[in-house]
Amino acid sequence: MPGSHSIEWPTWLLIAVVYATWLLVVWSFRVLGPLSAVPLAIVACWFMSLQHELLHGHPTRSPVANRLLALAPLAVWYPYDLYREAHFAHHRDESLTQPGLDPESNYIAAADYERLSLWLRPMWIAQRTVIGRLLLGPAMVIVPTWLDIVRKPWRGDFTQTRMWAQHPLLLAVLLWALERHAGIGPLQYMLAVGYPALGLAMLRSFYEHRPASQPAHRVVVNEAGWFWRLLYLNNNYHVVHHEMPQLPWYRIPTLYLADRPGVLQRNGGFLIHGYASPLRRHAFSPVDSPVHPPTYP
Repeated sequence: MPGSHSIEWPTWLLIAVVYATWLLVVWSFRVLGPLSAVPLAIVACWFMSLQHELLHGHPTRSPVANRLLALAPLAVWYPYDLYREAHFAHHRDESLTQPGLDPESNYIAAADYERLSLWLRPMWIAQRTVIGRLLLGPAMVIVPTWLDIVRKPWRGDFTQTRMWAQHPLLLAVLLWALERHAGIGPLQYMLAVGYPALGLAMLRSFYEHRPASQPAHRVVVNEAGWFWRLLYLNNNYHVVHHEMPQLPWYRIPTLYLADRPGVLQRNGGFLIHGYASPLRRHAFSPVDSPVHPPTYP
């Protein structure tokens, strides 16, 4: 299996660099002040990319070891176990983009859209713009996710109780330590770091998938610059990741470049040239309708 070699030193190095960079910026807070929120948000987003790598079986073959490396709530909002569970369901490619089947879908079923209040419909449309994705997108996933802490047990579903018992405890310890040792207040970290970090992560998935009649045509290739490739750990070459989800992040570009015409043929030519391209074209203009199913391309 690709990426099953015994020592994945690039990923081990990545883990060390991500945690060390986060600590360095935290320790610099008393000097940088509120300006440190910007690099902290970038590092927290980078940590989410690392969590994605960890859940896919890197750098060790042990899910337990990888989980321990990913549990720190540096990005605030999601228990790692919840993300892992939802993401594996997302990898059922035949269900990609379908509301209710794909947990990472950016779309809403037509019947559910019709039942939305008049003030919620514009929010769903707005989150199909880049600016709406950055500003509103995090709230639109955080609120229902955290409401499930109460809603699921109320309905007799206790499948997520353990992870939700653990995550807020870890988060509370982290926020306490940040305030005590770095002078970063809990709300300051959650709103000025965690929220924009999630928005930055959601920029990657803004048009990562599209509805299409063929599942293979639903997955994008984004030929992004080096900063974005590093931040998202080459997940911008998203069709390669879906075709070979166990491939480690540092092998993806080589595989893509070796078979670029074939990859683009298989995904129906779903290609974006960097993240500036959707920003220019869809900063305030929706990239598509949030209502599913659409008329397939």
